[in-house]
Amino acid sequence: MTNPLQFIQQVRAEVSKVTWPTRREVLLTTGMVFVLAALTALFFSLVDLGIRSGLAAVLGLFG
Repeated sequence: MTNPLQFIQQVRAEVSKVTWPTRREVLLTTGMVFVLAALTALFFSLVDLGIRSGLAAVLGLFG
């Protein structure tokens, strides 16, 4: 078992090995996430509208 000081030293050594993303990479990735989330929301809204309209039309035939 390691003592807390050794543990902190090991953590710092491992963190220094990490390749951190640049600011530009973070902004691009964040932008892509927002755009894809918006496109996904639009797609599912259109699918929902289509299903709702189709169901209303089918039910209207029997009503």
